[in-house]
Amino acid sequence: MYAGQYTCAENERKEKRFMFNIFMTAINAVVPIVALIALGYILRRTGFLNKSFVQIGNKFVFDICLPCMLFINIYNINDLSEINWGLVVYSVAAIFILFALGWVVTVFTTKNARRRGPLFQCTFLSNFAIIGISLAEALAGTDPANVQTVNGVVAMIQAFTVPLFNILAVISLSVFHAPAKVAAEGEQLQISEDGTLAAKIERDKLNIKRIVLNIVTNPMIIGIVAGLVFLGLRYAEVAIWGDPAPFTIKEDLPFVYITMDDLRVIATPLALVVLGGQFEFSAVKGMTKEIIVGTIFRVVIAPLFAVGVAILLGTYVPFFNFGQMEYPAIISLFGTPVAVSSAIMAESIGDNDGQLAGQLVVWTSVASVISLFAIVFVLMTMGLLSV
Repeated sequence: MYAGQYTCAENERKEKRFMFNIFMTAINAVVPIVALIALGYILRRTGFLNKSFVQIGNKFVFDICLPCMLFINIYNINDLSEINWGLVVYSVAAIFILFALGWVVTVFTTKNARRRGPLFQCTFLSNFAIIGISLAEALAGTDPANVQTVNGVVAMIQAFTVPLFNILAVISLSVFHAPAKVAAEGEQLQISEDGTLAAKIERDKLNIKRIVLNIVTNPMIIGIVAGLVFLGLRYAEVAIWGDPAPFTIKEDLPFVYITMDDLRVIATPLALVVLGGQFEFSAVKGMTKEIIVGTIFRVVIAPLFAVGVAILLGTYVPFFNFGQMEYPAIISLFGTPVAVSSAIMAESIGDNDGQLAGQLVVWTSVASVISLFAIVFVLMTMGLLSV
């Protein structure tokens, strides 16, 4: 009897420890983001940072730091020989499906042209590029071999999804491009009886040339393309002359690599501090509907759809060979809050509502603590994670 009581108490302690570990995994992934945003907010309100710093910092992050981060992340991909094509195909397909669903949800949620882009962006663009590896590592368990394997899976997926994310983000912020006369508060344009202005606006929305121009001149896209080009050159050198490659930026031009890597390191914290400096609690009241819809879609609908379908395909379709090494990457790809870069991009592309984009970063980050806890708990209970 006493042995039975001891076993029961021990099991109860293990269960409580299990739940606590899951909760702390979610907390540790998200709280640093919220803390840096809060720091920026406090520094701006106390006068330590002024409006000019926030504006210049915003441009510096978007034009310099984030492109360097994307370049380094892609250039440092070391092994493409063991690509899980089932995971690649699924990840890309799921992003396109969420993109399509997000378009529909955006159109039915708001008629405010300035708010459509940031809301649309929130539906499919996760923070995978920034917190993907750290979250996936936390979900990989304590075995160093598992952590290394999961890191490789995340790097592989980032090579395909990060460029796609950024191209689709530029499209989402361009396709609903707001006419210059639309006021910040969402004031409606007066359309003439003959519909000339309405026709012009519709043509502007579908201006493919403008969208393509926004894509090819976007600093983040340039960083991605440069990273892919130099990664391709490195692999070409290995194929021709053998490993190691006779020339690499990291080894032969270390001053260039170190400078870009230093800019990569400051990209995320500076972006979050700048975002906090732009944040206005008073703005929530006027955009409550968009914030609620965007947050629910980002942290509830997107991960439920993507992770749920992944489990079904991984169970019944051999091509989609998903296991304990793949699900941490899937959760990080689809379950994280909207990307920090979304607010920077909204401020920099067209006449989009950067305030709404910033609000969505904050509220999806806070809400994702609960949603990530629930997702991780369910998958651990099913034996699909090894935490």
